[in-house]
Amino acid sequence: MSKKDVWVGRCDLCFSKRSLGDCLTLHKSSFNAPFKLMKAISHKDGRCEIPILHTAGGLIGGDELILNVKSEKESSALMTTVAAQKVYGTVGRSKIYPEGVYAKQVCNFSIEEGGDLEWIPQELVMFDGALFEQCTRVQLALEASFLSAEVVRLGRTASGETLGNGAWRSKVEIIRKTRHSSNWEFVDQLELSGNSLTSEHGLSSNPVFGSLIWIAPSQFERKQIDQLVNDCRSLRKNLSGTMSCTALTKGISARYLGESTQQARFWFLRIWSAIRKGRGLSTPEEIRFWPLQENN
Repeated sequence: MSKKDVWVGRCDLCFSKRSLGDCLTLHKSSFNAPFKLMKAISHKDGRCEIPILHTAGGLIGGDELILNVKSEKESSALMTTVAAQKVYGTVGRSKIYPEGVYAKQVCNFSIEEGGDLEWIPQELVMFDGALFEQCTRVQLALEASFLSAEVVRLGRTASGETLGNGAWRSKVEIIRKTRHSSNWEFVDQLELSGNSLTSEHGLSSNPVFGSLIWIAPSQFERKQIDQLVNDCRSLRKNLSGTMSCTALTKGISARYLGESTQQARFWFLRIWSAIRKGRGLSTPEEIRFWPLQENN
């Protein structure tokens, strides 16, 4: 497999608050194929929503996506994707690479003082034998906020498919930076493959896994976080699957395990709304390109 057979896509995004006395956030960007940015819209609260399109239709072994995002002081932005991301499983295994080659995604986020960044892509669909590795690195200032949510389907279960001998790997590193120090806010490293897909101590053959992380501004008090966690746990009503929500030192971590990407999406969108409400922010508007939102 040569370099010309794979995609290496890069997208650089910068969000900045317009300096005209209002709350409007603008963006500037540069990118190459297979990335494409769709038209951004401004929400009533000034937040900039920008959808990202992956024009190649999916990833194969050796493909790499690099997303670099800077959120400047007092800016607010929502990033999402136009469609579910697919990772195919048959390309990459050969005599040269008998164990296959991973498709990779690297996301680097830098959030300045007062910045508020939300990263809520549509789900990732892993085909039988697919290999995918992602790394998310976040550096944020003392009073900045970061929220991300992801949903992964391991195999096209509607066709009776599982992940098989494929693997999904993820590493998340979030650091709070001040003028004099850097402190870890959250570190998470997972691999879903082999026995962990079927073991009762793993996924117990459930095909859908999801994770939500919210890192709060430093001024957000612990009692507020604890109350928010209790509120979020009450939002599991009428949803199927196993759902958990726990408090971080300054934030929330939530998980979903079950059979339905729709149920995972509903769970995380409810938590997202609760976080916005707990912060005294506007209720999230419908994400423009997302199908099957709960209030539709």
